[in-house]
Amino acid sequence: MNSRTEFPSAALETAVSRSDFDALMVPTYAPSTVVPVRGQGVWLDDAEGRRYLDFTSGIGVTSLGHAHPAVLEALHRQAEQVWHIGNGYTNQPVLRLARALTSLTFADRVFVANSGAEANEAALKLARKYGKTRGAQRTRIVSCLQSFHGRTLFTVSVGGQPKYTEGFEPLPPGISHIAFNDIAAAEAAIGDDVCAVIVEPVQGEGGVLPASREYLQALRKLCDERGALLIFDEVQCGMGRTGKLFAHEHYGVVPDILTTAKALGNGFPVGAMLTRSDIAAAFSVGAHGTTYGGNPLACAVALSVVSTIAQPAFLERTRQAADRLWTGLQRLQAAFPQLFKQVRGSGMMVGLVLADAYKGRAKEFTRLTEQHQLLTLMAGPDVVRLLPPLVVSDAEIDEALARLQICAGEFVAKA
Repeated sequence: MNSRTEFPSAALETAVSRSDFDALMVPTYAPSTVVPVRGQGVWLDDAEGRRYLDFTSGIGVTSLGHAHPAVLEALHRQAEQVWHIGNGYTNQPVLRLARALTSLTFADRVFVANSGAEANEAALKLARKYGKTRGAQRTRIVSCLQSFHGRTLFTVSVGGQPKYTEGFEPLPPGISHIAFNDIAAAEAAIGDDVCAVIVEPVQGEGGVLPASREYLQALRKLCDERGALLIFDEVQCGMGRTGKLFAHEHYGVVPDILTTAKALGNGFPVGAMLTRSDIAAAFSVGAHGTTYGGNPLACAVALSVVSTIAQPAFLERTRQAADRLWTGLQRLQAAFPQLFKQVRGSGMMVGLVLADAYKGRAKEFTRLTEQHQLLTLMAGPDVVRLLPPLVVSDAEIDEALARLQICAGEFVAKA
């Protein structure tokens, strides 16, 4: 047992490395040996001086890249004013952020939290509160298999991946899971006891799998007919990632509640739940809350991100970059059909689906790209995921494609 009573001031100067993680941190992660120390745009430098092309965006977070000047300016300006005041007061940055988000979407009420999990927690709690105003038994939540909605006990239970709930039982009741993109399953599951259906327009952790237009339109119709709320989780697929500010804009379907986070703060912790005023009215003062949520520092940063990404010219450039990336990846798949059987996703949210002969080896492939100083992700054991910053240049896309080509050749050669 450590019985020191004085702060070890030398710790402020002590050199640290990846090996210190295993000695100091709770073992909830198994991080790479790469330890990034600085970033600029699409590039990251590690502690050893190596430079990496970052096609992860910190799992879809740094969509404006590292050290974006507008975000830095907003952060520095607000940091010189006030960081935190608690929810006994409101503040100007949170009101400006709420005004921006409502002006850009279907919503007219906003709840600001610290993460995507918290935004989804608020959405699910609100749905149950609202459901009970329409009948005491309207409490069940319908979600999709292979979905991901966060790591709180409630949100991880709503997510449709049992591997994330093992060992945490008993789980919250009143949650049903159905196959994604299966209209018949939705029709069977959404009954009079359902308060909400929650779905990702593009499943992220579940394999970068887009919903079909027919599926989301069917969910909207079923929810309307049966008195349930439709919640879109756009924590990963929102904020310009698909070429629209929010992915549901591609589908012509409007949700009752929308959640956003990740890229909303470009790395500064912030999330938001958006809804209509008639639904928001189910929450009263004290029904839900958060100490840090809506703090001035986070909201000033988020407003700078929203005001940048929401510009039509920015979104148009994102679509152009996505076209270039997709063209290159489809050529890569055609060149290595024995390795990749499909390219799927939406916009700058792309999955390279491994062929059956390479099933379960996505992590192995991402480790190889890392050796070639290209950072990639996996989305389940069979999908290599690319989430490049939306500010990526044509030259950087071409460089990433060239490195993927080399990695694919080496991967097949070693098989």
